[in-house]
Formats: sequence, structure tokens, C-alpha cells
Amino acid sequence: MSIRPRHGRVIAAEEARFLVKLLVMTVPGTFDTSARELIHAGLQNLDEARSLFRQLSASGFDAARCGLLLDALQHVCDPDVALRNLVDIVNAQVSQGRALDDIMPDDTAFRQLVAVLGVSDAMGKLMRFRPDLVQAAATDHCNSHLYNHDQRRAHVLESVGADPNDRMSPTATMDLADAATALRRTYRNQLAAIIAQDTMSDDPIALQPRISSELSDLADAALEGALAIARHEIAGSEHCRFAIIGMGKLGARELNYVSDVDLIYVVKAADADTSQQQLYRIGTKMGTMLQRVCQSVIMGVAEPALWQIDGGLRPEGKDGSLVRTLESHQAYYEKWAQNWEFQALLKARPVAGDPQIGDAYMSMTRPMVWSASKRKNFVYDCQQMRKRVEDLIAPALKDREIKLGRGGLRDVEFTVQMLQLVHGRTDESLRTSATLESLRRLSEGGYVSRKQAAKLARDYSFERVMEHRQQMWALKRTHLFPDLGDGSVGGLEKKRDVNVEKLSQNPELRRLARAFGLHAEELVAKYDETRREVRRLHMDIYYRPMLPIAALNGEDFSLAPQVAYERFASIGFADPEAAMRHVAVLTAGVSRASKINRILLPAVLQWLGQGQNPDMGLLNWRKLEERFGTDSEYLGFLRDSTSAAQRLCHILSNSRFLGDALNKSVESVTWLGDDDALVARSRESLDVQCRSSLSRNADGINDFATSMRAMRRHEIERIGLARLSGVMDETACLTGMTDVYDAIIDAALTWAIRYQTSAMGLGEPPAAIAAIGMGRYGGQEVNFSSDADMILLYRPADGADEQVANQFARKVVDALRQVLQGPTTLEPKIEIDLDLRPEGKNGPLIRSYASCREYYSSWANTWEHQALLRARFVAGDRALGEDFLHDIADPLRYPISPLTDAQLGEIRKLKARMEAERLPRGVRRDRHLKLGKGGLSDVEWTVQLLQLQHAGDNASLRLNSTLATLDELERRRFIDRGDAAVLRKAWRMCTAARNGNYLWNGRVSQADILPDDMYSLGGIAVYLGYDAHRGQHFENDLMGTMRKARDVAEHLFYGR
Repeated sequence: MSIRPRHGRVIAAEEARFLVKLLVMTVPGTFDTSARELIHAGLQNLDEARSLFRQLSASGFDAARCGLLLDALQHVCDPDVALRNLVDIVNAQVSQGRALDDIMPDDTAFRQLVAVLGVSDAMGKLMRFRPDLVQAAATDHCNSHLYNHDQRRAHVLESVGADPNDRMSPTATMDLADAATALRRTYRNQLAAIIAQDTMSDDPIALQPRISSELSDLADAALEGALAIARHEIAGSEHCRFAIIGMGKLGARELNYVSDVDLIYVVKAADADTSQQQLYRIGTKMGTMLQRVCQSVIMGVAEPALWQIDGGLRPEGKDGSLVRTLESHQAYYEKWAQNWEFQALLKARPVAGDPQIGDAYMSMTRPMVWSASKRKNFVYDCQQMRKRVEDLIAPALKDREIKLGRGGLRDVEFTVQMLQLVHGRTDESLRTSATLESLRRLSEGGYVSRKQAAKLARDYSFERVMEHRQQMWALKRTHLFPDLGDGSVGGLEKKRDVNVEKLSQNPELRRLARAFGLHAEELVAKYDETRREVRRLHMDIYYRPMLPIAALNGEDFSLAPQVAYERFASIGFADPEAAMRHVAVLTAGVSRASKINRILLPAVLQWLGQGQNPDMGLLNWRKLEERFGTDSEYLGFLRDSTSAAQRLCHILSNSRFLGDALNKSVESVTWLGDDDALVARSRESLDVQCRSSLSRNADGINDFATSMRAMRRHEIERIGLARLSGVMDETACLTGMTDVYDAIIDAALTWAIRYQTSAMGLGEPPAAIAAIGMGRYGGQEVNFSSDADMILLYRPADGADEQVANQFARKVVDALRQVLQGPTTLEPKIEIDLDLRPEGKNGPLIRSYASCREYYSSWANTWEHQALLRARFVAGDRALGEDFLHDIADPLRYPISPLTDAQLGEIRKLKARMEAERLPRGVRRDRHLKLGKGGLSDVEWTVQLLQLQHAGDNASLRLNSTLATLDELERRRFIDRGDAAVLRKAWRMCTAARNGNYLWNGRVSQADILPDDMYSLGGIAVYLGYDAHRGQHFENDLMGTMRKARDVAEHLFYGR
């Protein structure tokens, strides 16, 4: 055993005993101690402490007992107050001629008394005049802390002269003053024993549920005794059968030391001759009397009151009748009760009075409680009530409220109660009232993760013990953390402004911290850490988007086949029978996965029904579970995340490509719960991964190619998920995909150069090599189905042989193509297109810088000048790439002299020929997003023609991006604002439609072709932000936009 004094150093019991012996030996027959030893015990007022020790010695405390006291004070919450109260008690005992050994027969009893005096100043003051209270705290001679519910009831009833064997209507036989005094004294003696048990515990946090249940049993007994007194005092009480229903913490057997006791009274006539008016009159008097016994000052009663009784949870609240019959309660709950009242009824329990009426009340209310979640707006109303409670807290107390504040007890209780009410309708194992027991069952049922349940249980018990210690001190109702002055604000969103020295000088905080064996600043840190954890879990669970759906639809999948068929058809499933089979498989059995599926599926089915293809979505859901559901925390993550499950359903029912892709990595699913993880990675992050792969796979082309292609697949998946989840817009997706291509091509070219240098036995590469991005890749407009248009060139190193350099360059290109698109791995290819190189398909794959210069200066056509508008350095030797762009490309793409009519004609003819040749056979011109009228080609060629005409004189137009160039053309008034808006809209819609088409069907060959069927059009439309099944609306919008863009292109490009 070890203890932790105020300063935090753990002292072994042997060392403590040695200290006692040393103190006794210092001055035989007396007790004297140093300031160091008093400080070591935690005493603050040293002069007062010495004086009090001298008084104890004078009262008969020998040195051994004083040494024992000094050791005991090390472990108490407030040593100064404990010592002061002990001296007062001893003086009172001595003055009354009582032997000290009667109340402190041994060292254990003495330590126990000192512990109680240090944790409860109010109890210490009461003990001055109550030797029996001292004895209860020190020895609990009747072992009341071992009493069960019936024993506590019998003990209290006997104290007021009632027969505990009378289960229906025990009646006191003593006068009011004597009976009330006896009841309060008996209650307080048992309370002292409970405090002693709690305070002496090695682990008060683990003991907390038992302490609360003992306090609840004691309150039940006190109410039974008060009702017995009321029967004795109220004339005609024999005509009124009376039951007391405990609500709130009493009903859940989670009572605090000092708390309002929430009660509801139910009455019934004991005979047929008693009218309802008489019944209510007698019952009201009985209720008023029992409340008076518990909470009011009574003539002739010196004992303090027990606690306040709150009847505000009864029907109609404080405006309603104090007592009601069972039938009146039922009529109210069926017709008038609000949603929050059924949440309150979750804690209801008969605590005293007529047991038959109590049982009848429970039988009447339980079905209402467990069907309450089906009421209109039930979940929303409960959530709003929690927000109202938070808003009503005074600003200065928001971060001190242990009970009601954010991250406090109410967050845990409301979270647990919400899950119970929503899921308890179909799962009877959840129909419990105690918070911790309910939390345990929710965890066992899969409604919360085991980890979440363990954290909430630990945090809840910690906050309850803090609350209890605060209440013990003055035996007054409080739920506030100690006042820290300026530091009372903060702890959740912002840091507290606290000073460690000031915290250690705060007596209330120091006392509470010692209860946990912590320094003052450590307790503040632990309290705030606990609040943050509770708040996070509360927000994650309490506001789950699936709760309102589960509340309305429940989790009962055992419907009659025809009813189930109709329900699935109404949700939107084209094949209800297949959907029924999937659900049956997913929910069958008693595994944790099937339990969680029963929780998720009501919401999942509804969310899938909001997509374009619910059948595809449910099939993909099942595939994902079969792939990941049993080997990971996959289902638990979907249950616990506030957004992932809903996003996943949207994706699975709207994208075949992403549905298939998700099956390859459970990590991708976890991104859906974190917006930051969904956002496209930065180029720097991508380069880090590429460099790592380069270093690991310097000699293995297969492994390197696999890693690069897997990275591309992974990042396409990330960006596609982000786009469909609304985290990224279309422009960000294009930029993100371009960064992925840049990083991979740069790494692949680096690998190929290093590999070929080594393979040829060379110390250094004989040539510098650069890759120039062209087309949409050069314009940083890569989409999900894009290939990478490039030109490759080399320049021999100084002193290198031209032939060796050429051979090296060609082999590097071969290696590069093998990495990106060769049959070296099962991962999808990264297609590179080199057709825009000099001489096109007839020319070499890579040329020297000198050859490129000669070709472009002598042989290049006007359309090749135009193609260079998109040229951008992307990989390899930057100096070579910049030289190509500056010396070769810029003079051609940004000409100083205006285009001739012949050149204009050449560009126009080429565009027409290209569109005619490249249009796939059987595809109508107006259905092609790239080559169709008003499609991407029309917009891009129009913008590029204007660039060729004006970029020579306007450096601001020397841009690669279509939209950036269009914006600049509009700004410089080379294009009308209205025409620019038409072209911009058409380009964006066609680009988004290409991406949406690819994600919808997963086929690169079909990405540019607008489907004819409305179903597929609806899938593409969802990507563009339309609701599901709005394909016709989308098609009309797109066709209209493309027609307008064609009109603008006819005017600006063809000059018509």
C-alpha cells in the first residue's frame, strides 16, 4: 500500500510507521514536531496546527496517537480543517465525560474518522454534538455500508416506529417532531458511513457506481420513512394508496450526496367509497407532508433537512396537480406529453410506497418510452434540448459546470439515453436506467465501440467523483469546479489563463486535487482533458446523421416478404428481392458485424435510395463488408463517424469506378471521415513518397512501376472521393490530378535515367533529358481518364559522344514507357501520348535539342505552333526544359507578327479534319463532349487562336490554362464578357461531365461520349451537383450550353 501526499511524492507505509516512531521517541510523554513535518502532512497554518496538537495532548492524546494523526493527515483532502474539527469533537467528548476510545477504538477507526473530517467540513461540525455520528463515521458499528435496499428500508422504518414487514402501507407511530428527528438522524448516520467508505477507498472512481446506488437506496428508505410519517399525520390516509416514482438520478440509482430528488406521485383510492376529489385532497396532503419531512424546517426538530424534492417532472410540471391517478398519468402521456418527457421517463423507478401501483405505473409507461423515438422530430427535439441546457448556463460558469457544461456529465447521459431510446425499441437488452450499465450494454450490442464506451465510462466516473467531493464538503448541492478566477474560462476551445502558483494557493482546488492524489495544476489539466474527450465523443455519437432515420425506421428486418418488397421498392431499389437478400445476409447471426449492420442499415438503405443506383450501392456495400468487415474496425468506424457512412453510401450508389476502387483499400474508406485526408496531397508530399520509392526500388522495375501506378490509382481515388463528397471543386481536382502526374512522371524519368546509366556502365548520364507537357496535361487540366501528352528531348552532356547520348536517350524512353505503361505490373497503366512530337507518329520518340530547334524553325506547321501554347516543363532537366520553352517554343507560340489568312485557314481546316477523323464510328457529333459542337475542342481552339493573335504583344496572355487564358482575354477585352461566360460555362460543364462519366461507368473509352439513356445521364448529373434521376434536366442544360458555345466559336474561330 502507498499513499500520495499533497506534494505528490509517494511514501511507503513502512516509512510512515518509522516517522511515527521517530516522533514518539523525540520527547517521551509529549508530542512535538517540526515545521517540515507539519508541511509534509499538508498543513498550511503551522502555528494553529501546533496549538491544536497541544490541545489534543492536553485532552489525553498521547504521542503515539498524535503521530498516528500526523500520518493520517497526509492522506486527507484538507488537513487543517480535519485537525480543527477533530479538536472540537475531542473537546466536546471530554467535556461530556466520554472516553475517547468509545468512538475511536482502534487505529483504523481513527484514520477513518480523520479522513471523513478532511473531506466534509459540514459533517465535522455536526459531529461536535452527535457522538453517534462520530461513531458511524469511525466504526459504522451496525455495518450499514453493507445494507441492501430492504435492510436500509427496515432500519429507517424502525426508527420512526413503523413496521418494515408491512409492504403496502407502513405507518409511523411517533409524533411528527420525534419521527422527523429520528428519520433524519438515522439517514445522516448511514450517510456518514457511506462517506467513510467512499473516502477510504483505494480507487474511489471504480467504487463510484456502488456509492451512488447506496445513496439511492438510502434515499428510497428515507422516502419510505417520510411517507410512513405522512400516513400517521394525515387524517384519512388509509383511504389513499400512495406510490412514489423516482426520476432522474434517483430513478437510475445514481444519486449524488446532495441533490434535488425528482419525484412523481401516483395515488389510487383504497376503497370504492373514496371519491376522486377526496383522493386528490388526501394524496396532496400526504405528498406535501412527506416533502416537509425531507426538506423543511419543522418545529421541534433540530436535525437539518435532507435534500430538496423536485416535482417538476410530473405531468404539466409545477402547474400540474401534485398527485394523479394512474389513469390520469396515462391520458396525459398519450395526448399531451412532449418528447423530452419520454426521455425523462427512461429513468423512472418505483422507490417507495405501494409496490403494486408502482409496478402498474412502470407497465403503463414502458411501452411509451420505448416507442417514443418514432414520435415526430424526437431526435431533433432531444438534441435541441441539450443545446438549450448549454445556452442557459451563465457565461462565467460554462467551464466550471461539471454536470451541465460542455464535456460534462450531461453530455455522457444524453448520449447514452439517445442511443437507448432509438435502438432500445427493438433491442430489449438496452432497457436499463443506470448510465454506466446502459453504456456497457450499448458497447456489447455494437452501438458504440468498446474503446468509446471505456473512455466514456472512465470519464463519467471521474467527473462524478469530482462532483461528489465538492458536495461532501459543505453537504450542499453543487456541481461546480472550483473558481479559478481569470482561469475559470477556457479548457475546451481555448487554453485557460492560469498561474501554477496561484492554483496551489486556491484552497478549494487544492482540497479537490488532494482527493485524487494530484497537484492543483494536474487536476485542472485532467479535468480539461476529460471534458475535451467527453465533448468529442458526445458530438460524434449524439449527432450521428443516422439516428433520426433509425428512430423512425427502426432496426426490425423481420418484415413479411411482401411488406419488405414494397418498402425496398419505395426506397428506390430496382430489384427489391436482391436487396432483401443482401440485407438478410448482412444482418443474420449474432456477430458484432451483424449487430452493427442492424444499427447502420436503416440509414444506409435510405441514403443509398437517394443515389442514382441504390442496387449497385447495396451490392458494393456488401462487397466492402465481405472484404473488410470482419478483419478490421471498418463497420465500427462507419458507425462512429459523423460523415463517413453517409458519404460512402452516396459514392457507392453513384460511382461504379470508386465502388470498385474502394474494395482494394480500407484506408480509402477512412478518408471519408476526415476532410483533411480527402483533400488532394501537395506536390511536396507526393515527391516525398516518390523519392522513398526511388530509393527502395533502384534496381527493380516491377516493384517501382507497381508503386508508381498504385500511387496514381490511390490519388485518383482520393480526389474522386473528395469531389463526390463535396470537399473539392472541379478546378482543385484538375490541379490535384496534374500534381500527381507531374510527381510520378518526374520520378519515373529519374528512375529510368539512373537505371540506364547503371546498365550502360556509365558513371554519369551522357545526356540531360527533359519532358515537356502538352495538351490538357500541359495546361494542368488532367482529368480522371486523361493520358499525358508529352514531348521528350535530350541534350548531350559536355564532352559526351553524340551517338552514345542518342542511344542512352532512346533506352531511357523505353524504360520510362515500361514503368508507366508496360506489362510490368497488374496496376493500371499510366498512358503517355507522344504524338505531338516533331513529325508526329513518324518521328523519333525523343530528339536532341538541336534537332528540335531545326525542326521547329524549318518544318513546323501552324497547328504545331498552336499546340506549343500548352507546352510546360514537367520533368527531368529543368535547364533543358526552360531552354526549349524560351528559345524554341516562345517565338512560335507568341509570334510578334499577326497570323496570315493562310495560317488562319490552315488552323481551321485542321480542326475540322481532326474532328472528323477522330470522332468514333457510330457516335453522333452532338454526343461527344470533346469533339462535339460546342464541346471542349471548340472552346480550347477558340481560346488558343486568340492567344496566337494577341500573346505576342501581351505577355499576360502567355498562359497554359484554358480558363486562366479566357479570364485574361476577357480582362483585356479581346473577347466580349457574355461570350467569355458562355465559353467558360461550356468548358466547365463538359470537363465535369467527362469526369462524372468516368466515375459513373469506370470506362476510359466512354468518358468523352455522352450516353443516350436517362439512367446513365442521371449518374453523370449527380457528379455535377444535380439530384439523382435528373438526367433529362442535366442533358437539356448541357445541350443548351454547348449550342451557345458553338455559336460563339462560329463567330470567333471561324469568323462567320
